[in-house]
Amino acid sequence: MSEQFDLAILGSGPGGYVAAIRASQLGLKVAIVERERLGGICLNWGCIPTKALLRTSEIYHYMQHADAYGLSAQNVSFDLAKVVDRSRKVAGQLNAGVKGLMKKNKVTVVEGVGTLTGPSQITVTTGDQSRVLDAKNVIIATGARARDLPGVAADGKRVWTYRHAMVPPELPTKLLVIGSGAIGIEFASFYSDMGAKVTVVEMLDRVLPVEDAEISAHMHKTLTKQGMTLLTGSKVSDVKPGPDGVSATITGADGKAATDTYSHVIVAIGIVPNTENIGLEALGVTLNRGHIAVDDYGQTSVPGLYAIGDVTGPPWLAHKASHEGVVAVEHITGNHPHKFEIWNIPGCTYSRPQVASVGMTEARAREAGHEVKVGKFPFIGNGKAIALGEADGFVKTVFDAKTGELLGAHMIGAEVTELIQGYVVARQLETTEAELMETVFPHPTLSEMMHESVLGAYGRALHF
Repeated sequence: MSEQFDLAILGSGPGGYVAAIRASQLGLKVAIVERERLGGICLNWGCIPTKALLRTSEIYHYMQHADAYGLSAQNVSFDLAKVVDRSRKVAGQLNAGVKGLMKKNKVTVVEGVGTLTGPSQITVTTGDQSRVLDAKNVIIATGARARDLPGVAADGKRVWTYRHAMVPPELPTKLLVIGSGAIGIEFASFYSDMGAKVTVVEMLDRVLPVEDAEISAHMHKTLTKQGMTLLTGSKVSDVKPGPDGVSATITGADGKAATDTYSHVIVAIGIVPNTENIGLEALGVTLNRGHIAVDDYGQTSVPGLYAIGDVTGPPWLAHKASHEGVVAVEHITGNHPHKFEIWNIPGCTYSRPQVASVGMTEARAREAGHEVKVGKFPFIGNGKAIALGEADGFVKTVFDAKTGELLGAHMIGAEVTELIQGYVVARQLETTEAELMETVFPHPTLSEMMHESVLGAYGRALHF
């Protein structure tokens, strides 16, 4: 006997659970299926617990440099088990919060492994029990998992994925991080600040390769100054874990290969969408390089079946998944939402220093045929940054020279992950340089650098 719903959602990450809440708000009877923990990877094993770890390493860094602030801290140390425990408790608190939200919004939570047994049906298996959910519409929000290094499976002992790196049984002494995207750089930053000797290997020609080239260059310089070894244009091979360490061969940009031993390796080379074994093949759902192909509202090639989040492709970001979830539900209920677009999705890296960006890089803007005006303003020119002792970094804005359209904004430095939303709002409102120049920014704040960067693009910077 099946259970009837207006909407059934497979996966409870930031895409799935937000979609469930919005659907309930619109009067739908909703069920959500989760095989592990409500909140998905982001809340339990990704976005949130990593930020808890990074906050610890940031405070530890400040404690070690207390003298710079006129303070004294002697014999500074840490308890790794307590550091990890705090991170897990943060995740647990938010997991409980999502449970509360599901209850508040009268969403039926079904725990178990879900499989599509029809375009409008999910069969959920828990042990030897099964439960059939029939729905007028189904949303797939199964997310993604870490990609393994070819030929080397992460064992959780010496070779780690992000999940292992969040619950380390011991602190690495000599750490190799393969991949310099946001995940790789965040873990490199955490472990370096906690005292590990860190080497980062990136196959492309610069770290954080999706960011503006000037941001990447500044990050490379800063992380090197912090003591990390960054090898770009390089590749890793012959990774061989042993009882006391991991040997790996690194071939550099010059073609020369060298083998070294590390205490641990973190593999951060991308993700794989969770599209296997959920019934897509039998339904004939169209895939694009393993990701589910969808239209502007999240509809798949099968009527009534939608997909959102990491399972549909880049950018693989929680806030993108949440927005897609809302758009899909609004479309299901006939509310005529705006088509989902990725042109204004901000990206953030929570390392030390932080990186944040939205829109086109300078190079991409030029490639697209824009004549550009570029403004930059350094942290060293900002009073609040100097007072904080955080004078490293800059803000960069890219405008269309003819129309004044804000094409992109790029930042590196303290708290830029909070600042970037100002530019996101500006772009969403189709603001030009004229409105931004006339906007009053509070003093003293880091946000003043945003204003100065805009002014600088037009030769009007006041403080630099």
